[in-house]
Amino acid sequence: MAEAIRTHDWTDHPLGPPEGWSATLKSTVATVLASRFPQCVVWGEHLTTIPNDAFLPILGNKPPALGLPFSTVWAEAWPTIGPIADRAFAGEPTYIEDFPLVVERQGAPENAWFTFCYGPVRDERGTVVGMLDTVIETTGAVLARQQAEVVAQELVHRVKNALSVAQAIAAQTLRGDISLAEARIRLESRLQAMARTHDVLIRTDWREADVKTILEHILAPHIDRPGRIALSGPRRVVTGRQTLSLALAIHELATNAAKYGALSRDEGHVALSWTGGRDLPFVLSWHERGGPEVTPPTRRGFGTQILERMLPGDFGGTSALLYAPEGLHFTLTVPQRSRS
Repeated sequence: MAEAIRTHDWTDHPLGPPEGWSATLKSTVATVLASRFPQCVVWGEHLTTIPNDAFLPILGNKPPALGLPFSTVWAEAWPTIGPIADRAFAGEPTYIEDFPLVVERQGAPENAWFTFCYGPVRDERGTVVGMLDTVIETTGAVLARQQAEVVAQELVHRVKNALSVAQAIAAQTLRGDISLAEARIRLESRLQAMARTHDVLIRTDWREADVKTILEHILAPHIDRPGRIALSGPRRVVTGRQTLSLALAIHELATNAAKYGALSRDEGHVALSWTGGRDLPFVLSWHERGGPEVTPPTRRGFGTQILERMLPGDFGGTSALLYAPEGLHFTLTVPQRSRS
């Protein structure tokens, strides 16, 4: 910037050539040019701008500021910062952190934030003859804090939702005529399934998950050898809410199969498949074979509610639970228009 000042045409400028500048102006400019912190001298009644090299990135693609009135350089923001500059020329320094401004540096208005100090510059008689602008842009830091606040609020929302689901699971698990020991086992198992579901969702910021990935995580504790539970189907993405209900439903089916169904016997196995293209319904089928003869339950528990109400409700579809003697068969059918 020192070379730019020397080669600038000051002939018709109110300041005149640098050799004629006052001692105060010369010393102030020299100090600013030697600084690696973004600074700018604003001089005299014409508000002549003399920036240092560190100040230039703040200007972006604005025309060269050297020699221009500060009010011209920042014309778009002058209604806001002009009164602050007036106070500096009146002898009152100002320090402001993360000050929001709408500026035009890339050909269009943009929101930006700055931490800056407008300090008066006095001559040897104590008269204010200029202003020193010391500034750092904090746009990145401010936006990062705002994003962190959004994430924190979203986290609070998700934690509340998770607690609500956990409370509902606990309340439903403890209902009915079961022992405390059995209730504890069921509750721990369901909460573990919920935790495994969250492990899947956190990878996509809780927005969506792939059906196969969900099923593999939920069924992992029940697969003791290849072919025990055969998964087949195309890639299918479901929403976060659908992910949770699908995971809980499959957990209930697998747990029931391990206790009473196909997975309770070494020769038993499960075929879990899903189909459906862009213009076709999404159909998910759980089919058990090789287990004990199936008889319908005498009561409808929490697992049945998930399969017949929660899961089809979240998917906008219908479900069917068939207690065939040769093996339990569950089907979820979702019209194409209901998938999201």
